[in-house]
Amino acid sequence: MALPKVYAGQRCSLSRTLEIVGERWTLLILRDAFFGVRRFGDFVAHLGVPRAVLTERLEALRDADVLAEVRGTHGYREYVLTDKGLGLWPVVRDLLSWGDEHYSPQGARRVFQHVEDSGLLMPDGLCGVCRALVDPSELAVLPGPGYDEAGDDVVSQALLGAHRLLEPVRGR
Repeated sequence: MALPKVYAGQRCSLSRTLEIVGERWTLLILRDAFFGVRRFGDFVAHLGVPRAVLTERLEALRDADVLAEVRGTHGYREYVLTDKGLGLWPVVRDLLSWGDEHYSPQGARRVFQHVEDSGLLMPDGLCGVCRALVDPSELAVLPGPGYDEAGDDVVSQALLGAHRLLEPVRGR
């Protein structure tokens, strides 16, 4: 039996949040949006998500004002995080950290580095060097000690080295 999309009778903020981000694939789409994925085809290639599911999730995130649809330089539509979407960074960061702690015995698959001073982001979201709470636009993502192998899609290849969060992923 499928879970409901609306939690009738629930007035809790968590239930309202789950109506937006609680669907399968949604948090992975958001993670990739922070990584700089903007194009529909790049989401499909990197995530392996069915096209119909991706279309539905992107529309829901757009309707909830978490993502905005913009025209890219190539003339096709792209998806970018809105201010509301950017507000989900601590959630995405914490879930990545939790997953690394419990499911990546070799260490974090990806690490985040403060661009300003090269300090690694700590699990609490603070820079390990300057101890500042770092905005995602001031972070680069790099392979960590638990990183194993990359796919051959554009996104995986772009993330083989340092890549600044929120900057568009482009083929090499």
